[in-house]
Amino acid sequence: MRLSGQIDWRVVAFSVGMCALSALLFGLVPAIQTSKVDLVDALKSESGSVLSGGGSRVRSGLVVVYSSAPIAIDGYQPAPDERPEAEYNQVSSGYFRAMGIPLLAGREFTRADNETASRVAIVNEKMVAQYWRGENPVGKRLQVKGKAMRVIGVAKLAKYSTYAEAPKPFFYVPLRQDFSRGATLNIRTSRDPATLAPDLAREVHALDPGLAPSAIMTLREFVNRMALASQEIAVALLSIFGGLALLLAAIGLYGVMSYTVSQSTRELGLRMALGAEAAHVFRLVASHALALTGLGVVMGAGAALALTRLIGNLLYKVNPRDPVAFGSAFMVMAIASLAACLLPAWRATRTDPARVLRD
Repeated sequence: MRLSGQIDWRVVAFSVGMCALSALLFGLVPAIQTSKVDLVDALKSESGSVLSGGGSRVRSGLVVVYSSAPIAIDGYQPAPDERPEAEYNQVSSGYFRAMGIPLLAGREFTRADNETASRVAIVNEKMVAQYWRGENPVGKRLQVKGKAMRVIGVAKLAKYSTYAEAPKPFFYVPLRQDFSRGATLNIRTSRDPATLAPDLAREVHALDPGLAPSAIMTLREFVNRMALASQEIAVALLSIFGGLALLLAAIGLYGVMSYTVSQSTRELGLRMALGAEAAHVFRLVASHALALTGLGVVMGAGAALALTRLIGNLLYKVNPRDPVAFGSAFMVMAIASLAACLLPAWRATRTDPARVLRD
């Protein structure tokens, strides 16, 4: 499986736009607040800041995968901005029987479908529905990369990349008409796959002493290693970005609470002078932090519920709105907020009432 590493200009443009919008929005409020400062009160105040308030997976078949090509179908008129394209496999005779993919119409490839024969292809159900509007395409012409070929069969839908992928147009071509260097030998057997490996290696060596199987694994192992790779990468990236977001949220909350405590020193000192205990001051500061967290969690949960549909294709037998996942996220945020406000709350309890009132 190959994952493209090229940079999409649309992603870059979106990121730049979001950064600019965030800077504008989060800088606009303080700017407006600053423009409304009462100069007389600001000059009378001993605080050094003018900003106040807060918020905040014996028959065999050969197959070479994960290729795509531009296509053209006789009788199908694409939209002006549409560029018809479909993924395809290069397979040998016996592939569909070996893989258990039934043919709904037409025939399978045979050894006669070689480099001297007319080019042929087998298409899947989705391709029939999308480009032939459900009509039987057997005998009709398909152009791939500008080369004409005749449709000889229709295959049932299968999974090509991931378990959770949506149905997509897909077709197959004979391996001997579109050969590739790399190939995978698929074997259907009732034997234990582990006992088949030595016999398979011996037969390959008998055909050509210079060849050797690079890896032998069951189809399930192949699916787990390859077809799930994109999901594993996505999960790893989401975990990293989620952790960074949590860290930034905790740092931001800590900063807000530190600022709030520093701006409320006189009020806290007065409360303690009037008999408020340190525990009461600690609860006061902590409750303010939890209120900020609660507001953020409610707003974030609403946005997450609306946006989870965007990661639905990365999930398999997992509800994107799983209440356990949302509950766990809430607990993590609550713990992070408590950790972030511990130091500011502790600092608040160390306020010296006499010094504050004297200053």
